[in-house]
Amino acid sequence: MKEIKTFKIFLFVCLAFTLTAQSQKVKLINVDQLQERIKNGKDSTYVVNFWATWCAPCIKELPNFEKLGAEYKSQKVAVLLVSVDFKSKLASNVVPFVKRKNLKNEVFLLNESNPQEYIDRIDPSWSGSIPATIFIKNDKRKFIESELTYEQLLTEYKNL
Repeated sequence: MKEIKTFKIFLFVCLAFTLTAQSQKVKLINVDQLQERIKNGKDSTYVVNFWATWCAPCIKELPNFEKLGAEYKSQKVAVLLVSVDFKSKLASNVVPFVKRKNLKNEVFLLNESNPQEYIDRIDPSWSGSIPATIFIKNDKRKFIESELTYEQLLTEYKNL
């Protein structure tokens, strides 16, 4: 009887761990943490996309970032999807959206209160419109403030 109870507990823990491992987490991140995240992987190319759940062009291009992340994973590319939705929308909008779209790349919600300040820190040329993407490889950096097709995304990634 004790073995059955122990087995049930073991099975529950394994199942819970499996479900947790499969579900995508959305982490809060501020600009300093984002810069630190990028700095820690100097040998990688970073593609950082700023988007929101309410932005139609952003939603349209997200599959392109997913495809790039999957196809070039072996080349140490890190695709970071940074939502600019309000922090209050994390549980109600962002997390369900990420699960529904089955996003595999790292997803963050930008935890900043002053948009003009973080916009200028991310890129001084950024007007604040989304989608916007930064390509970073070592000291090279390119900022694009528009929707990208997969072909455009791939060209920018390869030409960095």
